[in-house]
Amino acid sequence: MKSLIAAAAIGTAALALAGCSVEQTEEGEMPEVEASGGNLPEYDVDTADVDVDTGTTTEEVEVPTMDIDVEEPGEEANAQAEN
Repeated sequence: MKSLIAAAAIGTAALALAGCSVEQTEEGEMPEVEASGGNLPEYDVDTADVDVDTGTTTEEVEVPTMDIDVEEPGEEANAQAEN
């Protein structure tokens, strides 16, 4: 199960990076021995342009209602669908 999750995560990351153009704009630098800080590399990322059709429609769906009658505690419920 863990390997399936790992494979899905790697596949998702690969798809996400496939639509990007990444260029390193500054070199990284390791901190001094006294760990006084450092400099992380900077990147310029150009992502892919995605156009999404925002045309939506509203649909009305008929949902059945339920009428449940319970006569006495401990008895089975009598359910009838109403349309």
